[in-house]
Amino acid sequence: MATVGALGLLSACGQSSHSSSTHAGAITPGQGQHQAAGMPGASGPGHAAGSAPGTSPTPSMSMPMSPPSTSTPTSPVAGNAVTIKNFAFAPATLKVKAGTTVTWTNQDTDAHTVTSAGSGGPLHSAALATHATYSHRFTQPGTYHYLCTIHPFMTATVEVTR
Repeated sequence: MATVGALGLLSACGQSSHSSSTHAGAITPGQGQHQAAGMPGASGPGHAAGSAPGTSPTPSMSMPMSPPSTSTPTSPVAGNAVTIKNFAFAPATLKVKAGTTVTWTNQDTDAHTVTSAGSGGPLHSAALATHATYSHRFTQPGTYHYLCTIHPFMTATVEVTR
C-alpha cells in the first residue's frame, strides 16, 4: 500500500528500492509504484529534474532526531507539591519529612491518577481532570513509588524521612 501526501509517494514499508549512491536524499517509487508529479526525478516544469540548480521544488522539513526533552531532576527535591505536566510528575523524586501533606496538581489537559506502584500502597487518587488536586499525608518514613494508571510510563517517588 502506498501513501500519498505533501512529500509525494512513499513506500509504506519505508524501504527503498534504489541505491543510496544515486540521487542522495531523493525519493523514488518502489517496484510497482508510479512516479508522482513533483517527485525528484519527475519531468516537466517545476519538478526536480527541471528545477534550476540550487532550488528546491518542494518545501524542506527537518524532523527532530529525538523526542523533546522533558527532563526532571533525578535527585530528591524538598517541598510538598508535585506538578503533573507534559505527561510527567515534577519533581520525579520528592523528599519530605514524616507528617507532611503532599499535593499533586494536574496541569495537563489529559486526566491522570496518582497511584501507589505495587499493591497496598497509600496513594489512590481518582482520575484528576485539568487543575484538579489530590493530597496525601505521609506519616511513616519510607520510599513510596507511584504512577499514573492511565499512563503507566509516568512514574515518580516520594521519599519520607523522620
